[in-house]
Amino acid sequence: MTNPLFFSFFLLFIFLLHCTKTSAQAPAAAPSGPPNITAILEKGGQFTMFIRLLESTQQDDQINTQLNNTNQGLTVFAPTDNAFSSLKSGTVNSLSDQEKVSLVQFHVLPTLMTISQFQTASNPLRTQAGNSDAGEYPLNVTTSGNQVNLTTGVNDATVANTVFSSANLEVYQVDNVLLPLDIFAASPAPAPSKPEKDLPAATPKGSSTDVTNVDTSAAALSLNHRAPTVLTFGVAVLAAVAFRP
Repeated sequence: MTNPLFFSFFLLFIFLLHCTKTSAQAPAAAPSGPPNITAILEKGGQFTMFIRLLESTQQDDQINTQLNNTNQGLTVFAPTDNAFSSLKSGTVNSLSDQEKVSLVQFHVLPTLMTISQFQTASNPLRTQAGNSDAGEYPLNVTTSGNQVNLTTGVNDATVANTVFSSANLEVYQVDNVLLPLDIFAASPAPAPSKPEKDLPAATPKGSSTDVTNVDTSAAALSLNHRAPTVLTFGVAVLAAVAFRP
């Protein structure tokens, strides 16, 4: 009797020990709620620079808040690290804080758009940077089959693949950083300076003006020399008439 009872307790102990280990090794359940843009990009493994830009401008919090409070969803174009590396040195660092915010917002559409919806989209696409209906931050899309191309007026980008897709968020990998026209447009050429007021040109020596002045002066000098002669002649005539018998 002892041996069968001991054997039963031994089997029960082994069973409980196995259940305990299995329970400890089970992965924790994923937290419920809307997707987190930073976590999605970190999982993608090639968006480190875009994540830094999102965090430095606090647009990661803005996107996550919108995902919690919007029924329209969001679309995010995520440039790869290679896309940022291909920019000229200082392209992003030279921007003001507000321009960096606008740069990130230019990569976000305030609506959920699938690849097939791009084929029937109206240009320009509305982004979260400015009002595209008023001509601010225009972003145009063209498609060729399933290929989606984006044009900013400064550069072009192609949607490489879908990083994440859910009921309220689409994240697409793009091969170039989208450079908005309102920030990166070529500076206008400076306006030509107003010409100074025309000054009267100096009259060259020997010109007609000098000749006229010289002639006038010569005439005056001639009259001055002749005046005594004429006066003397007049006095002589008067004297002759006075003494005439």
